[in-house]
Amino acid sequence: MASSHSSSPVPQGSSSDVFFKKEVDPTKHIRPVQSLPDVCPKEPTVTDQHRWTIYHSKVNLPAALNDPRLAKRESDFFTKTWGLDFVDTEVIPSFYLPQISKEHFTVYQQEISQREKIHERCKNICPPKDTFDRTLLHTHDKSRTDLEQVPKIFMKPDFALDDSLTFNSVLPWSHFNTAGGKGNRDAASSKLLQEKLSHYLDIVEVNIAHQISLRSEAFFHAMTSQHELQDYLKKTSQAVKMLRDKIAQIDKVMCEGSLHILRLALTRNNCVKVYNKLKLMATVHQTQPTVQVLLSTSEFVGALDLIATTQEVLQQELQGIHSFRHLGSQLCELEKLIDKMMIAEFSTYSHSDLNRPLEDDCQILEEERLVSLVFGLLKQRKLNFLEIYSEEMIITAKNIIKQCVINKVSQIEDIDTDVVVKLADQMRMLNFPQWFDLLKDIFSKFTIFLQRVKATLNIIHSVVLSVLDKNRRTRELEEISQQKNATKDNSLDTEVAYLIHEGMFISDAFIESELTPLVIDTTSQRNASPNSEPCSSDSVSEPECTTDSSSSKEQTSSSATPGGVDIMVNEDMKLTDLELEKLANNIQELLYSASDICHDRAVKFLMSRAKDGFLEKLNSTEFITLSRLMETFILDTEHICGRKSMSLLGALQSQANKFVNRFHEERKTKLSLLLDNERWKQADVPAEFQDLVDSISDGKIALPEKKSGATEERKPAEVLIVEGQQYAVVGTVLLLIRIILEYCQCVDNIPSVTTDMLTRLSDLLKYFNSRSCQLVLGAGALQVVGLKTITTKNLALSSRCLQLIVHYIPVIRAHFEARLQPKQYSMLRHFDHITKDYHDHIAEISAKLVAIMDSLFDKLLSKYEVKAPVPSACFRNICKQMAKMHEAIFDLLPEEQTQMLFLRINASYKLHLKKQLSHLNVINDGGPQNGLVTADVAFYTGNLQALKGLKDLDLNMSEIWEQKR
Repeated sequence: MASSHSSSPVPQGSSSDVFFKKEVDPTKHIRPVQSLPDVCPKEPTVTDQHRWTIYHSKVNLPAALNDPRLAKRESDFFTKTWGLDFVDTEVIPSFYLPQISKEHFTVYQQEISQREKIHERCKNICPPKDTFDRTLLHTHDKSRTDLEQVPKIFMKPDFALDDSLTFNSVLPWSHFNTAGGKGNRDAASSKLLQEKLSHYLDIVEVNIAHQISLRSEAFFHAMTSQHELQDYLKKTSQAVKMLRDKIAQIDKVMCEGSLHILRLALTRNNCVKVYNKLKLMATVHQTQPTVQVLLSTSEFVGALDLIATTQEVLQQELQGIHSFRHLGSQLCELEKLIDKMMIAEFSTYSHSDLNRPLEDDCQILEEERLVSLVFGLLKQRKLNFLEIYSEEMIITAKNIIKQCVINKVSQIEDIDTDVVVKLADQMRMLNFPQWFDLLKDIFSKFTIFLQRVKATLNIIHSVVLSVLDKNRRTRELEEISQQKNATKDNSLDTEVAYLIHEGMFISDAFIESELTPLVIDTTSQRNASPNSEPCSSDSVSEPECTTDSSSSKEQTSSSATPGGVDIMVNEDMKLTDLELEKLANNIQELLYSASDICHDRAVKFLMSRAKDGFLEKLNSTEFITLSRLMETFILDTEHICGRKSMSLLGALQSQANKFVNRFHEERKTKLSLLLDNERWKQADVPAEFQDLVDSISDGKIALPEKKSGATEERKPAEVLIVEGQQYAVVGTVLLLIRIILEYCQCVDNIPSVTTDMLTRLSDLLKYFNSRSCQLVLGAGALQVVGLKTITTKNLALSSRCLQLIVHYIPVIRAHFEARLQPKQYSMLRHFDHITKDYHDHIAEISAKLVAIMDSLFDKLLSKYEVKAPVPSACFRNICKQMAKMHEAIFDLLPEEQTQMLFLRINASYKLHLKKQLSHLNVINDGGPQNGLVTADVAFYTGNLQALKGLKDLDLNMSEIWEQKR
């Protein structure tokens, strides 16, 4: 590296090392006297001692920069002006310097050998003075001892008598003072000083003469050869003058014109390069205004591309331009400003996109603007923009509910907003239809909101996937090119690498043959570029073309988003595949989060309305309507977002559980009241209940729709006909069947409460069984209702009601089984237990009827006496009670059950009659008593078989007689 210096002339010296001479302390500067063949450097005289010399120089700038003793240069001083490249920069070896070997010095050794022989011959003639003998050494020591007598002040390089201190020390004034009568003594002192100084002068002159004598032969040799040297120099000067004249003529005739042409061509090329460089500088100078214009139109990607291209040009082609030394840092600051602007712009876009009227049919707001923003954010690695969108979604969801409530409340005239200030309190004043319409409106707005969020996130997702796809394709192309290069190299290396051609591998010859055309083409292009005539003053130059090509390399093939917007994927998007895949997953998670946000806000809206127990007070129809609306919204959001949110579903399940509890408690309480007021008499069956039973027989387990016209004309029936069988029932059982259908219909309407409903229905059926048993068999109706007694008709009616419920238990079981999961089938065992309990209850009622007649038989037959008249009074009473029993149960129980019941009663009758006859010792011996008993039994048998439905009853009265022993 070169550096300019302005300094005063320095004294000439015969030795080249005078420029590297260091400053020495003058007090210690004593040169030893040596007999050297060269001339000592010229010391500065008294006259020029104040002039600047090389000895005053401490160190110059090139020496500081090129000092090999420094381990590391200071990088904080020079880099401020010369740039960062000054530090630790390796010097590239020049391609134009050949490798020097010993053969390069052969010619020089041949030329110098003759001179070396002459030099050796001269050394033999004039031996060197460096070989001292003892005499010379002794003389040198003596002269050194004499010189030590001279004071050191005379040896200083800055010795000058015009200095007062120096003059006073050499010539003290005391030697010249004649006052005070001391003239003789002062004169002697002055004379002594003069002799001392003369002695010093003699010593110096002797040493000088000695030094001259040591170099006398060199002086004489120089004097004798000086004349020959002057003649030789004169001839040489004449020859040089002639040669210069000839060269000047040749230069004027042959070279000056051609060199001038080449010089002009080079100057023209340099001017073109300077023009192109200035043109490029003018373009770069317009970068900041152009960026401002792009930012005013929200072209963030274009502004960032322009900044990146400009920074590349500054680093490659305009490096070192002093006027652009601050442009790089300004562009960096501008890039940071663009980052902040893009974040703010995306936040503004998110707000305007999510808060625009939901009635607008446009799904995506300014799709091109969104694509540009996303590409800019990806280019700058600002991957937190999804958090901004998420926060905006939360705010928008809150505002949707708030605005819907305000709109609905404003339509209700009954609500005084001046008295009820809080919006939540105003909302709680709505009745169910009004509140249901409000919730329906909120769900519809949330659905549109999620559709818009999905459309926007799909655009962002497509942009991320396009960048990811471009990265993968670029990487695949690079791998293919590397494989091709490796294959090409392997083919060259393996063809004929071991064959020798003119001392060189043939593969090397092939490589040279391939490199030569490339060098020729490159050279021709470089030569053609300066010589090409530009079409105009604005023609594109070589550096400018380079810039365009470098900027064009940043662009890649365009792709299209789902909305049809062309997008450009840049090479400088250095996001890794892992980051892009993670971002794509975060976009999908953001869509799920949008669904969760809507569900969470809906849950809070429901909970705010449920504070006063509003939801728990809904009837079945209202709650089922609400449940269907919520389930529809859950399915819609799942269809839009691809995942089911659980918060609203959980809230629905919680409210459903509360509804089930209230639903069950209401119906259980209703059933309890009905049973407590039931007088256990046969009730008429309204037509609607008959239709209800018929619909169940047709497989439709649901409450039928009311038919006002047809129902009013039909009269109630005495019995309930179920699949051809007649059931005489009480009114409580009819309502119980309707309650059971309500349970089944609730399961159809709210599938999530199937298991709870099954448990509650089982509890209801068990309660009816146990409570009816307490009232009838346990005679609880006597105290509760005030019945005088529990008649056989009450018992038969209770049994028939239980049989009707048992008939429908399998139907109920199948209904629930179709709506349960396979793992929940174990809950169906409750119906098996209920069926067993009901059958046990029916058997107990039958046993109770038999027990009633058994006690009657025991009472009447215990007083039976075998005597006239026939039939006896006892048997008349028995037949009368049997007729009453038959009359009480025949219209209630089926004929088969009646026959089975009278068979059991007849068995009890025969047992008591046999016991009484055994007690009376009446045997089947054909005697008078036997005849009387036979006549009474025949009367009993005839009356019993005369009853309706008992004609074919096998009584087998022969069992009343004991067998003969």
